[in-house]
Amino acid sequence: MKGKTITLSNGKTVVEKPSSTPFVVLVLFIFTVIAMRVTKFDFYALMTRGDQFFVILKGMFPPDLSFLDRVWAPLFDTIKMSLLGSLVGAIVSIPLALLASSNIVHNRVITGFFKLLFSILRTLPTIVTALIATFIFGLGTMAGTLAIFIFTVAYVGKLTYEQIESLDMSTFEALESMGMTRFQAFRYAVVPEILPTFLSTTLFNFEGNLRYASILGYVGAGGLGIILNEQLGWREYANVGTILLVLVLTVAIIETISEYARKKLQ
Repeated sequence: MKGKTITLSNGKTVVEKPSSTPFVVLVLFIFTVIAMRVTKFDFYALMTRGDQFFVILKGMFPPDLSFLDRVWAPLFDTIKMSLLGSLVGAIVSIPLALLASSNIVHNRVITGFFKLLFSILRTLPTIVTALIATFIFGLGTMAGTLAIFIFTVAYVGKLTYEQIESLDMSTFEALESMGMTRFQAFRYAVVPEILPTFLSTTLFNFEGNLRYASILGYVGAGGLGIILNEQLGWREYANVGTILLVLVLTVAIIETISEYARKKLQ
């Protein structure tokens, strides 16, 4: 299809290229239709049964505050899982990130192996890792903590080694040439550059882990997910509303504190 010729006020002519937007829209429409057929998406079911979502939502309010006594212990389990898994995972990710950084370790086999390790760990859904951990360690918070730990190592480690590889290593090399050991040069040249972002990433990861931990109980990994699944199964929606209210408030408080801390680090 030829473009449209336009004559400018100065007498010159230009050829306007045809827009590719209609083609892109058509392709997206075709793929959307295919996806709806593959997933058996049913508009009729959505229109006839979609109102049940609001029926359940209405049943959650007002929350049954007398159920709070059963919420506190699983809530603290969720926080402990998130905190321990995030903290230990962030610490372990540091040496692994260094081994994956090509400007620190000049062996392609070593850096390639640890980059591949991070890729593999990131592809494992946290809930699947928790399910596997329950078969190994049994039901409880140990499995949930391990799942969060693995996710944190993969998430924080990848972002950390990418940041290290983006650094200007001239200061590091200059300190080495002055007689410092590789560790000393890393401490004084690299650590001050990556530390604020590393701490900020760790805090942000902890916020997310708190939300993830709340659903790990669905596979027996402890925390709020256990009683949430239980109360949904019994259709005690007022109790579910209490659990969700406590979870939302807890996440909001921790995110506020974390955001304040991250701003101070910048």
